[in-house]
Order: sequence, then structure tokens, then C-alpha cells
Amino acid sequence: MTATTTPATTPATTLDGERADLLAELAAARSALTRTVRELGDEQAGERPTVSALCLGGLIKHVAAIEEGWLRFVLEGPSALRHDLPDGVTWADLAAGTAREIPQWAIDNQNNFQMLPGETLAGVLRRYEEVAARSEEIITAVPDLSATHPLPEAPWNEPGAAHSVRRVLMHVIVETAQHAGHADIIRESLDGRKSG
Repeated sequence: MTATTTPATTPATTLDGERADLLAELAAARSALTRTVRELGDEQAGERPTVSALCLGGLIKHVAAIEEGWLRFVLEGPSALRHDLPDGVTWADLAAGTAREIPQWAIDNQNNFQMLPGETLAGVLRRYEEVAARSEEIITAVPDLSATHPLPEAPWNEPGAAHSVRRVLMHVIVETAQHAGHADIIRESLDGRKSG
């Protein structure tokens, strides 16, 4: 795969050591995150017991969305992570909270940090399992972890930067592990239980 081609997803003949190690680390980070919601109900999964706006169900939703988006990037390239702005809206407007129209992707991102009416913890966990299974299929099938795509234009991306499949996977591992740490704090604040 080059910066202008979509990778083939022919299954790898064997799972090489690096790929197996990266997938194992991602599985461990996922497990650390999902352990924080053991024995909780839907209401508790949506509670915000700290000064942060984060809740356990929302963290899992967010991580699932991030993982899904980045693994789509592996297959589709920069179009999978586009963050288009409505006509007449600038990044500065959006950052300042003065945009006359909020793009749908920003609304979706905000909603991913909370449990919405009608959502259940079981449903959130089921979706995360589906995302994880698809991610493992993609990583197993991509022939070359060094294959790259350019990152889309956005204020948080360095102009002209590109990410390899390997770097995408490392980013997803870090993101998941970081939020697993946040989830530990939230769970302990909810009921004193430590998930570790």
C-alpha cells in the first residue's frame, strides 16, 4: 500500500511476532478498560462521579469509535478520518464555541463520551466487541504493517504527515490504555472498587 492506494486485505499466511505482540497489547488494554464496568448497571455506567464530564460507558463508546475510525483509515486512507466543516465555519470558530453550525462529526464525538437515553452498558460492550473483532481481522489481513496513508488536513495533524498501519495500531493501544486509566479513577470514585 502506498499513500495513494488501498491495502489488499489478503489474509496473512501466519501471524508474525510483531503483529501478534501488538494485537496482544491491544487486547490487554481493552480488557483493562472493560474490567472497570464489571457488575455495574446502566445508570452507574453513565454516572459522572468526578469533576470530569467522563463516564465509564462513554469512555468505552469513545474508544470503540476511535478504534473503528483508525482501522477504517488503514483500509480507506484519509477519507475515513475527514473532519469537514460547514460552509463559512472555521476551525477557530469551532474552537472558540462561536461556530454558527456544529458539524455532525463533532456532535457524534461529544455523544460518544456519554450514555445516551436508551443506551445500555450491554449494548455498548457488544459494539466494542464487534469493533475489536473487525480490527483484529483487518490487522491480521493487512500484508504490510509499514504501509502508509497521509493524514487528512486537521489542526491536530501535522501538515503532510502520514501514518503506517503499525503507527495506527500503536496509537489505538495508547488511546485505549490512557482511557483505561481514566476509567479506573471513575470506577473507584463510583463505589471504591479498584478494577486492577
